[in-house]
Amino acid sequence: MSSKKILAVMGATGAQGGGLVRALAADPGGEFVARAVTRNPASDKARALAALGVEVVAGDADDPASLERAFAGAHGAFCVTNFWEHFDGPRETRQAAAMARAGRKAGLEHVVWSTLEDTRLRVPLGDGRLPTLKEHYKVPHFDAKGEADAIFAAEGAPTTCLLTAFYWDNFIHFGMGPRKGEDGTLTLALPLGGAKLPGIAAADIGACALGVFRRGAGAAGKRYGIAGGVLSGEEMAAKMGAALGQAVRFFDMPFDVYRGLGFPGADDLGSMFEYQALFQDEFVRSRDLALTRDLNPGIRTFEAWARENAAGIPIA
Repeated sequence: MSSKKILAVMGATGAQGGGLVRALAADPGGEFVARAVTRNPASDKARALAALGVEVVAGDADDPASLERAFAGAHGAFCVTNFWEHFDGPRETRQAAAMARAGRKAGLEHVVWSTLEDTRLRVPLGDGRLPTLKEHYKVPHFDAKGEADAIFAAEGAPTTCLLTAFYWDNFIHFGMGPRKGEDGTLTLALPLGGAKLPGIAAADIGACALGVFRRGAGAAGKRYGIAGGVLSGEEMAAKMGAALGQAVRFFDMPFDVYRGLGFPGADDLGSMFEYQALFQDEFVRSRDLALTRDLNPGIRTFEAWARENAAGIPIA
């Protein structure tokens, strides 16, 4: 019988949870072992985890009873939700609440909850600095997670809130990569309002979460903000261009223009960028680069991430 402490990992076939599962698999001498929780243990991604020797179990954030089963006997859990799967803020908060309560019922000793700011604490719904979206939110994919922080604190197992940052992987998977103009010039267009943007390689978040678990019970009740770097649009464009082997210029798109681009979630993302610009100093301070490196000494810089992923960055 293994004496290792089990960490139940939600989103185990996704970017964040998958990063934690792989970090645990790469640390066979460590004190923890992963239990990958997924809705479909028969999926190709789940089978790939099983092939690494990882325990894979069924669990669905929309099914609280399945979470209780998945968490049973575990020491801790990594909890994460995916707003972009359904674009439903209330559902995301319900999912988080179900994980929090399942963790308490299972008697977990430590939970790491991947979260973001509830922007309504700084910009109330009646504040016109940001448009109100879906009647109840300013930045839905932030607010729905941030709303759940209090649920974890009040009704969950001992919890560390892990405040994440912009995924650099969005340049690959979310259509945010550079575009080629008629003259062949590449342009990276984001609405930053002149602000710098904290960012991180999505797969590195899981290794940071492992660093939190290694800190033990003393980390519960704390809020850790992580990022691999904080860069201006011009800095990202220059480093991306160096990785691609061709010049990339930066265009600071107006927030309203970005919100109006029409793709699913454009209004949400446009307001996310504007919120970060409105509260630039606070937003950057809340993501601690030194802490991040302490949690995950292998954290990648944007330059390193861009070099590793240059071949996969699509150019529209």
